[in-house]
Amino acid sequence: MKNIFRIFAVAAIMLLMSTEAVWAGNDKRRGTSGSTELLINPWARSNGWGSANVANVRGLDAFYSNIAGLSTVERAEFTYTNTMLFGGTSGLNSGASINAFGLAVRLFDRGVFGLSIMSLGVGDIDITTVESPESINGTFSPTLMNINVAYAHSFTLAIKGGVNIKVINESTNNVSGSAFAIDAGIQYVTGANDELKFGISLKNWGPAYSYEGTGLSFQFVNEAENTMTAEYRSGEMELPTSLNIGISYDFLIPTLSQHVTVAGAFTSNAFLKDNFALGLEYGLLDIFNIRCGYVYQTDIFNENARTTAFSGLCAGASVDVPLSKKGSEKKTSLTIDYSYRAGSNLRATHAIGGTFKF
Repeated sequence: MKNIFRIFAVAAIMLLMSTEAVWAGNDKRRGTSGSTELLINPWARSNGWGSANVANVRGLDAFYSNIAGLSTVERAEFTYTNTMLFGGTSGLNSGASINAFGLAVRLFDRGVFGLSIMSLGVGDIDITTVESPESINGTFSPTLMNINVAYAHSFTLAIKGGVNIKVINESTNNVSGSAFAIDAGIQYVTGANDELKFGISLKNWGPAYSYEGTGLSFQFVNEAENTMTAEYRSGEMELPTSLNIGISYDFLIPTLSQHVTVAGAFTSNAFLKDNFALGLEYGLLDIFNIRCGYVYQTDIFNENARTTAFSGLCAGASVDVPLSKKGSEKKTSLTIDYSYRAGSNLRATHAIGGTFKF
């Protein structure tokens, strides 16, 4: 009972912490936060149903949806996902793409440590100046990266919680900015076969940050004809805090180990419109899984008022390949995941990844 009271106390604290950040958002502040790459899900599996799995996310995908789900890692997992953002070329050398790596290890009976790295590259951008706006003066390649270190704990068979600390870095060749943020989440499981799940997570809560570097400086000649160097002051940027609440239900079919899972999630964003996600997953033989979903926000059907590059529709599939012999105590497997997210005015986003469980 003490553990249960502790969990609900943490949930209450999270809600109090997030009240100002979430409800402070208004139409005048939409799109004014920094580090908006934190709102992009880099993992293929959860992208397949619009990140609706806040309540039932498992494994390393929990770094985005709800860090409490990291506690489901049985021994160790390593994952890699490449996302071709809006049709961008695969890899960091050209086009817009995301590379995400993750590693999780169970170190205690109920505790799991995890580490993940997400790197977003947008390819080479031409350099132009005020003096020569039409000519190219070389190129530069912005890089946006965040590093996550997390711990998740199973307090009881029904209650799980987790905390994630992330370091954010954004840089070009002459300007950079750094920040840190905290994620926290809780999952609750109930039902005769653990078929009903609830989840809540607070993401990207942290202090504001600013940019610095030689790119913010400029030279001018004063009245005494002396060459002077001055520097622009960078305004502070707030992080895109969000509060996520989810629920899911598993319809279990014993024949051929089938299941149908329905999941829903509500995301309250401090600097963006709120999102409603609904997802559906079908599984067969504990090997094949297909999923689809839809993410809705206000004005998503209005081309003139829409504020998202996605049209809402998403789909995906997974194949789990067992690598260990039947009856072996140590179960090793390889999972291949794919997801598709339809774009509005841009091309679709494709993600493919693999997870090695050992």
